[in-house]
Amino acid sequence: MTDVQMPAGDQAQQDGPMLAADGTTLKRSLARSLRRRKIQALMLIAPLLLFVLLTFVAPIFDMLYRSVENSIVSNTMPRSTTLLKDWDSATGELPGEDVYEAAFYDLFLAKERKDHTKLGTRLNYERTGLSSMFRQSGRGMDKIADAYLDPLKDLDKDWDEAEPWLDLMGDADWVAIAKDARAEEAPNFVPNAEIVTLLPNTVEAYAEFQTFLKEEDPRKRLGREEPWGLVHIALFNDLEQTDVSAYSGPGADRLAEASQLVQSGTVDIPTFAMGFADAHDGWVNIEIWRTIQTYSPKATTGYFLNAVDMKLTPDGAEFRPEKERVYGLLFSRTIYMSLVITFSCILLAYPVAYLLSNLPLRQANLLMILVLLPFWTSLLVRTSAWKVMLQQQGVINEVLVWMGLIADDNRLALINNQLGTIIAMTHILLPFMILPMFSVMSTIPPSYVRAAKSLGANNWTAFWRVYFPQSVPGIGAGSILVFIMAIGYYITPAIVGGNTGTFISNRIAYHISSSLNWGLGAALGAILLAAVLLLYWAYDRIVGIDNVKLGG
Repeated sequence: MTDVQMPAGDQAQQDGPMLAADGTTLKRSLARSLRRRKIQALMLIAPLLLFVLLTFVAPIFDMLYRSVENSIVSNTMPRSTTLLKDWDSATGELPGEDVYEAAFYDLFLAKERKDHTKLGTRLNYERTGLSSMFRQSGRGMDKIADAYLDPLKDLDKDWDEAEPWLDLMGDADWVAIAKDARAEEAPNFVPNAEIVTLLPNTVEAYAEFQTFLKEEDPRKRLGREEPWGLVHIALFNDLEQTDVSAYSGPGADRLAEASQLVQSGTVDIPTFAMGFADAHDGWVNIEIWRTIQTYSPKATTGYFLNAVDMKLTPDGAEFRPEKERVYGLLFSRTIYMSLVITFSCILLAYPVAYLLSNLPLRQANLLMILVLLPFWTSLLVRTSAWKVMLQQQGVINEVLVWMGLIADDNRLALINNQLGTIIAMTHILLPFMILPMFSVMSTIPPSYVRAAKSLGANNWTAFWRVYFPQSVPGIGAGSILVFIMAIGYYITPAIVGGNTGTFISNRIAYHISSSLNWGLGAALGAILLAAVLLLYWAYDRIVGIDNVKLGG
């Protein structure tokens, strides 16, 4: 037998890679096809993915950010917080005059921008009374500035007028345009080059004043707006250190008189510390400065510490007094009552789901309508109905008194307590337990129970050993659904719970919508989220999340 010799070209094609119809290798063509299919699949789910990111993931990250964000203190008082880093509060001495001067500059600008009240509100979360202190101190900043303005006005009233300041501080070309213009129409402030050298602090303060007008009061006319008291103080500081006798530009005579007055030392101006003490006596309280120093960083653990009944102090974290600890109680109450509601729903839902799954289809559908009927009624209406039924003059107590089961003067307290919350929320969440149970039970073949009975098992044994284990996935699914919904409820506990039946979610809603302490609300929400994830993990370890089913 002779061997058949294959042509050299065919042999090379057989030994080489397989090619697709377009001439590329089969491997590369297959990879390109798979990549195209993945891109198509991604494009199909992209709208849903974007929706989830915007409505679920982004709010969670925003909540986590707000729970540690604390930039308002350092942003509103940048000069003060920088100096307070070097202040040792352990000495028991108040900060130096340089800190008070920096605080004046910070608070004066904050007052003009209406930010000092926001800062007071933030610090009031940590120490009661700071909100009113900052609000009152905002008015006190003008009094401190007046101590510098009054001696200048006694020399020449033009020191409190707008146009003389424009002529002194601005470049001649800029002044010619700005004098009769609105702030929004005028070009950016251009200082007088000679004045920049002589009065650098004054120019800086005046430039900030002009920028403020342009951004915050654009309709104001620059020729009619006298400068801030901050500018007068800066002028005093510059004149103490600068010889202006060689200046011959606009306002030279007034500037020379002011320089003589300042350098004569005859002007009795109180210190900034004295001015702050007159504005509010809290500024001579060392604890106030300690609070500002403690919350100067841009990020803080203070919200999370407050959420677990602790507080941040210069010496570190410490527990609050016993009478101020409320959040630990609310967290434990929320977990406990949610578990009770979940078990109550299991006990009530199991026989209903069992009955629905074993009835003929026509009857089961009719009863299922009754199960779904509460979904057609507003949650607020259902909760308000329970408030009517559970109160001491309500339907339930009236029926019990009429039947003679309780005395008229010994009516049951069914509302404004934990019992009222449990009853109302069990009713509201019961359908969420019935539906998963029914969907699982309807897939259990009845022949399994009949087979167990034919082998000698009684009704209880057949149920407990055969039917119940197959229904556990439905119980697990319903329990997770009900528990997670219960732990976040706040409308029903707020209406029927009273002081002892409210959840931690009620405090979260309060801080978000009423007190506007979003940081603490976010910290409470983050802890609640972590608690739910921890319980979910424990459930997975004990029961197994793979055993949870919503149907066959």
